[in-house]
Amino acid sequence: MPQTLNQWLQACPLPKNEARMLLQHAGGYTRAQLVTRGQETLPDAVAAAAAALADRRIGGEPMAYILGTREFYGRIFQVNGSVLIPRPETEHLVEAVLEHLPQGGKVWDLGTGSGIIAVTVALERPDAVVRASDISAQALQTAAANAHTLGADIEFACGSWFDAGRPSENRTYDIIVSNPPYIEAGDSHLQQGDLRFEPQNALTDFSDGLSCIRTLVQEAGRWLKTGGVLLVEHGYNQGAAVRALFEQNGFAQVATRQDLAGLDRLTLGRLKAADTAD
Repeated sequence: MPQTLNQWLQACPLPKNEARMLLQHAGGYTRAQLVTRGQETLPDAVAAAAAALADRRIGGEPMAYILGTREFYGRIFQVNGSVLIPRPETEHLVEAVLEHLPQGGKVWDLGTGSGIIAVTVALERPDAVVRASDISAQALQTAAANAHTLGADIEFACGSWFDAGRPSENRTYDIIVSNPPYIEAGDSHLQQGDLRFEPQNALTDFSDGLSCIRTLVQEAGRWLKTGGVLLVEHGYNQGAAVRALFEQNGFAQVATRQDLAGLDRLTLGRLKAADTAD
């Protein structure tokens, strides 16, 4: 039986804001049109498409994957099942990069995923030279699409961590930044909520949660200038362990910063000169 837009929204079992977003996506409506055209009959094709989207959401699939986009740092990024869903906490990592990036500086974002860090830095600081890499070709396609759509000038490379580097670029980076997999294998959160649908190899290192961070901290010194800054996002309970890794691998001014919830979220440090490294 045909329904009006309002009737479909009222009958949908999802929270009203989600129902509205799905109907907008299925029918190409604006939020204002849902209000002003609420008594219009919903076309059968749109009703079927909206119902299919609602079924996916009822099954737990994240809204970001259903809609194909997520906002980050005031911009809309494309997302899909090959990349993590951008989270507000990672904006703190971007802010720290921008704080420490010198004029005309060179940045490398490792494990770029959808490209939110690299693209945001490139757009906020067009004077910077930005490179981004990932082991996933599918993720790099998404990141490159976001860079193209948003007009960011970025060089992309495929490879596992520093394997994507070029020997000629040793000691040339001012900033190395990463939001690596840091959830410990077997953590119950991996089977809850949105995490169930996100790429597991971007969430967990299938080990103690620190193995990727160890690689980053141990090898970054080859690529950073003396005084260059390494920044990594990590779990709320990993701050002390990550600081110790930084200090053991030639970094000074090591500090952990908290997110808006007061939880440890990222650690950074400056590479000491080789003759003063402990």
